[in-house]
Amino acid sequence: MSDPLMPESAAVLLDKIVFSYGETAMMFDAEVEAGAVTAIMGPSGSGKSTLLNLIAGFEVPSRGRVLIGGVDVTGLPPADRPVSMVFQENNLFAHLDVIANVGLGRSPALRLAADDRVAIANALEHTGLGGKEHRLPRELSGGERQRVALARVLVRERPVLLLDEPFASLGPALRLDMLGLVEKLCRQHSMTVLFVTHQPEDARRIAKNMIFLEDGHISAVGQASELFSNHGPEAFRRYIGTVAG
Repeated sequence: MSDPLMPESAAVLLDKIVFSYGETAMMFDAEVEAGAVTAIMGPSGSGKSTLLNLIAGFEVPSRGRVLIGGVDVTGLPPADRPVSMVFQENNLFAHLDVIANVGLGRSPALRLAADDRVAIANALEHTGLGGKEHRLPRELSGGERQRVALARVLVRERPVLLLDEPFASLGPALRLDMLGLVEKLCRQHSMTVLFVTHQPEDARRIAKNMIFLEDGHISAVGQASELFSNHGPEAFRRYIGTVAG
């Protein structure tokens, strides 16, 4: 199921992207490191979800290009891009059990061959869902439902994972557990991960790099340790509350 044209891990390049939402103009120009976790932070309305949607193909820029692994995907629909996305709502089907919800990542019609079932079993094992294969979403905790969403990502075998605040509704302990799982999956599968968060501690915990947005443009980009340091950009430090406004 892997795309032979795509590397195991893939850099993401936003090449002079211009996008308009109503009267709001957004411009993104940055490169995301392959095989690393990059956190995206910024005030509400700054363009965080829009940036992910442009990479995923749910939004189309008026100018500029999106390249993944050096391949121009700007004109490709979401299904043809080497990208998986997990939302806060986790998008599980209430009438399907865990195996079927994960299996949708291999076949939307759930026509699963033997190798598909092996991949599903491996994904469930990697995400700690062994023994819960036949439970329905309502029989799972919030953290377990997000694990199902991540297992579905694994069986898709795409090199780029986009996370749009998928753990925002979880309690602190569950959120930490899920962040640890994302970090482990990134490391084990060489995935390029971009995740939107409003929680500085989440970014500190698993992000190697950071993108900080303001008013629809990238205000700062760099290693997370640099942005969080006392020498980080003043606008970012003001946003997270470590410097007076």
